[in-house]
Amino acid sequence: MDKIVVTGNGPLNGDIPIAGAKNACLTLMPATLLSDEPLTLTNAPRLSDIQTMTALLSSLGAEVSSLQGGQVLAMSSHDIDNHTADYDIVRKMRASILVLGPMLAREGHAIVSLPGGCAIGARPVDLHLKALEAMGADLDLKDGYVHARAKGGLKGAVVEFPFVSVGATENALMAATLAKGTSVLKNAAREPEIVDLAECLIKMGAQISGHGTSDITVQGVDRLHGATHPVVTDRIELGTYMLAPVITGGEVECIGGKRELVGAFCDKLEEAGVDIIETNRGLTVKRANGQVNAVNVTTEPFPGFPTDLQAQMMALLCTADGTSVLEEKIFENRFMHAPELIRMGADIEVHGGTATVKGVERLKGAPVMATDLRASVSLILAGLAAEGDTVVSRVYHLDRGYERVEEKLRACGAIIERVPE
Repeated sequence: MDKIVVTGNGPLNGDIPIAGAKNACLTLMPATLLSDEPLTLTNAPRLSDIQTMTALLSSLGAEVSSLQGGQVLAMSSHDIDNHTADYDIVRKMRASILVLGPMLAREGHAIVSLPGGCAIGARPVDLHLKALEAMGADLDLKDGYVHARAKGGLKGAVVEFPFVSVGATENALMAATLAKGTSVLKNAAREPEIVDLAECLIKMGAQISGHGTSDITVQGVDRLHGATHPVVTDRIELGTYMLAPVITGGEVECIGGKRELVGAFCDKLEEAGVDIIETNRGLTVKRANGQVNAVNVTTEPFPGFPTDLQAQMMALLCTADGTSVLEEKIFENRFMHAPELIRMGADIEVHGGTATVKGVERLKGAPVMATDLRASVSLILAGLAAEGDTVVSRVYHLDRGYERVEEKLRACGAIIERVPE
């Protein structure tokens, strides 16, 4: 198992290319199960989670080829010969549950293990299942598996989510494309990844309107055809690398970045004293005047401040001028990075879903442990601003969501390397 060693080295300057979105690609890949014609994704990120989804789709009978160094995924599901998504694969990643809706819609039956993934709270799949039940699916939970059947196919329905769920919206959206009649998804997620999925499904022949709003309408069709679709830019990777020149000083241009993907995040950075300049290539980021100011942050569904940027923002606020309060409203148990930042000299108090961060003059390098995907990169950001060496262990979390992180940061002057444990 590898670890990453970061040595604080002052300001970062240069360009960082932003990859295609992990969360979008993991949603787009199961869409291949909706059609017997090829689906090709371009701008795909090169991550271990993508490999896990590839293995899952392959186990169901899909053909998945990785081309152009992994940035193009050519998929075909002309013959689904297995309808069981096995625990050994599904346990590695929560996005695996997204094969349930497409298989049920096209094949009329599926057996899918309850999923795993980062340990950042319960994140139950109840809303996924209730949406499919509303469309006429018969579901049975036994021995850790969801046994789903839709005799005669799924039927259009009004599905009202009690709270916003990205995954449940995605599963219901894919299932509804082949359901008989019209489905309306109310209180649907509005994330860019939802819009990206809808645009891909429309290219495949789906009839969808309202994506990007809280009410999505889907008119079911008899079949979908093949398509080619570029994966949207990863807004979480974008936000992460925007923080690198803010926490260290310097100026970085994030190539491919768009403010509309991270609007609330940009607003909060500007409040903290950061300059964000839109260019013809992306977004250029630098501190406006010396030290960053403390700000309060509350995570919310899109278009609010993303929960997936909370850990990284906390790392920045550890060295801000003043006291910041971060309130986590999406996932419980998502401050596990706080004790690790405290090991580096941060002043943080956590009470339930609220963390109070008092800025310190300087962080100090220390051995720390990644507890989940976003926490891992927050520790790397902290290490960039710390005195001495920071050694981050359990970086397999990092590889699930960030491609070539050492290479991208080194290109801007960071001292960072991956070493074996």
